[in-house]
Amino acid sequence: MDLLTLGLFVVGLGLLIVGAELLVRGAARLAIAVGVSPLVIGLTVVAFGTSSPELAVSVQSALIGQADIAFGNVVGSNIFNILVILGLSALITPLIVAQQLVRLDVPVMIGVTILAVLFAQDLNVGRLEGIILFAGLIAYTIFLFVQSRRETNAAVQQEYEQEFGERPSGLGQIALNVALVVIGLAMLVVGSRWLVEGAVAIARAIGVSELVIGLTIVSAGTSLPEVATSVAAAIKGERDIAVGNAVGSNIFNLLSVLALTGIVAPSGVAVAPAAYNFDVWVMLAVAIACLPVFFTDNEIARWEGLMFVGYYVAYLAYLILAATQHDALPMFSNVMLLFVIPLTVLTLAITVLREFRSRRQRATA
Repeated sequence: MDLLTLGLFVVGLGLLIVGAELLVRGAARLAIAVGVSPLVIGLTVVAFGTSSPELAVSVQSALIGQADIAFGNVVGSNIFNILVILGLSALITPLIVAQQLVRLDVPVMIGVTILAVLFAQDLNVGRLEGIILFAGLIAYTIFLFVQSRRETNAAVQQEYEQEFGERPSGLGQIALNVALVVIGLAMLVVGSRWLVEGAVAIARAIGVSELVIGLTIVSAGTSLPEVATSVAAAIKGERDIAVGNAVGSNIFNLLSVLALTGIVAPSGVAVAPAAYNFDVWVMLAVAIACLPVFFTDNEIARWEGLMFVGYYVAYLAYLILAATQHDALPMFSNVMLLFVIPLTVLTLAITVLREFRSRRQRATA
């Protein structure tokens, strides 16, 4: 692997990150001008904007025949968004979870993840399946914006200014934000092309599959905008944005990134058997785990954040051991399956039962 290849990857990643930042800044301010609540901005504008690197990379990969990177990027990003982004944010400060997330957005995330798993059964996500997923995105986004418009009031306007600054006023400011969106998109297009070319070269140079590169280096790299957005929001105490961004990004990755990639790819997105047999089920398990974690006290506690980060480390360890066919793989798998995962499920179940009892006592008091 030469320095030119590594430089291509790094510069491409840099263009993706800067482009996503410009896109988010311009799009969020344009959304403010229309009058959208902070939570909905986190679930849609910010989440979709910070997921734009995944979209650019997956579409670019599919068009040049690198299906493993395209699919691995989506699955790896969804795993990374929950386990690392929410985990790190919760370690900074316990995250308060809005009721809307528990009642609507997390069930939507689980539902579309199940749908994606079903679509991947034949090891291909085709054009028709992509259209179905994208239709779900349109319906979900329209519902959120209609609901947001009903909630607009003076308190929400004040929250806009605290989180995003003053509303853009005048044609000059609106034109500036439109320009930011356009420049950001252009950087995403160029950056995605260079990053994919660099990632393919790196995979070949170090002798691992493109699927592993997509699940790890590419997915983590394209998720850096979400990391920056959510961690910064957690530090500033804007915990609606931190949680909404991660959940919204996962929904967007499946309903838009996977959908559009399946639509534009000539023969759909091929799904590697290894990805379907393991990684998509990890993605589904992570999505389902959000429900009990978010439900308890409507909070993601620090210990739960630590648990999320720990599971991502274990996931990476498994991928590395499997890719290198290390002798420790069977023992590692047995420890995870027989001890760590059952213990986690038991802990979450006990926590949920305690929450149910606590709520019932408060209701009858």
